[in-house]
Amino acid sequence: MNIYHISAECYPVAKVGGLGDVVGALPKYQNQLGHRARVVVPAYNNAFFQKTDYDVVHEGKLKLGYFLFSYSILKEKTNQLGFELYQIAIPELFDRPNVYSYEDDTERFLSFQIAFLNWLTETDQLPDILHCHDHHTGLIPFMVQHCYNYQNLQTHSDADHYS
Repeated sequence: MNIYHISAECYPVAKVGGLGDVVGALPKYQNQLGHRARVVVPAYNNAFFQKTDYDVVHEGKLKLGYFLFSYSILKEKTNQLGFELYQIAIPELFDRPNVYSYEDDTERFLSFQIAFLNWLTETDQLPDILHCHDHHTGLIPFMVQHCYNYQNLQTHSDADHYS
């Protein structure tokens, strides 16, 4: 199965609590079982990001209200974590050291979700499972089911695969 874990945290990339531990461990075990599990998190300007090498695998733009943001999908080069790690760089929103507690967190995580879905749609990557961790990714299942732009993702996976 082609599994994407979408989260605000993933140990050791960015960890505030238990969410980071789960997202940093579960994909490793899924890969050992023969699945292709990947993790997608925002590109925070922290120590992990600064010392890690990436390939840019996709670039795009997204509109959020009156704002237009450029984003890049970065793939960690070495798979050092035991799974493919992708980070979504939106410099205007995530070029900060902390995961949470900014006044624009709503815009930050909404843009992260839109950039993720745009990337999948624009590159015809069809997941079997989108595992959306916590409220920071909670609109993804709704957008896949109800937004015209992501219709191709809905027809590939049935609603039971979204968690």
